[in-house]
Amino acid sequence: MRLTIGSAIGVLAMLGWALPAAAADSTVQADLKPVAGNGVQGSGKAMVQITGNTLTVTMAATGLLPDNPHAAHIHFGAEARHECPNLGDDTDKDGHLTTTEGGPAYGPVVVSLTKTGDTSAKSVLAIDRYDTAPGGDLQYERGSIQVSDEVAAAIAAGKSVVVIHGVDYDHDGAYGGSKKSELDPSLPTEATDPALCGVLTASQMSGMPAGGVQTGGGSTAGVEDPGLLIGGGAAVLFGAALFGGALIGRRKLAGRAS
Repeated sequence: MRLTIGSAIGVLAMLGWALPAAAADSTVQADLKPVAGNGVQGSGKAMVQITGNTLTVTMAATGLLPDNPHAAHIHFGAEARHECPNLGDDTDKDGHLTTTEGGPAYGPVVVSLTKTGDTSAKSVLAIDRYDTAPGGDLQYERGSIQVSDEVAAAIAAGKSVVVIHGVDYDHDGAYGGSKKSELDPSLPTEATDPALCGVLTASQMSGMPAGGVQTGGGSTAGVEDPGLLIGGGAAVLFGAALFGGALIGRRKLAGRAS
């Protein structure tokens, strides 16, 4: 899986160099890894293109609870540590990390990575507008996400964190359990606890040289025109490399088991 994700990013970088030099002010990316203590075995990648106050986000992950909504956000706080949480942040010492316990590490939500509609912190729990990870795999693309000057600068400076939420502690295939979410007591904590996390840092695609292949004019247009960071074709290759590699890995494990 590690080699597959690396290959996927290699494809993105290769195609990214073909974008025009003025395509973005900067580009950052994150390796999404399991949050300590929360029992997730998944992984993924997130990439954000910053053009002024506008973001284009492309994200892929695997190993999530299948067919259940997974809220995903970009977090930033000036006083945060600008990193993913560790078990030292587990204040109640139950062996798991809630979103609130992770707050000192990654800060509050500044962008909600919803599929449609509002993308502000107001949509932090708009569960019906997040990806449901069919088969445990999540693929997300969206452009024209507007943020403040402060947030755009923080993301470009490597001070923001991507978090995908939603875990399954009891392995029953659904969000449940007696413990309620600190964010919304009508939801179980499994629905809002962090699953995967990664710090957005400058990628090799930042500062692209002039003279690349022109891809035409126009700007992002939300969900209807996503993926300008890497182009629709690159997104397909990224997803295919990541999830195809996961499938191969599963087949190899099955072969060894037999």
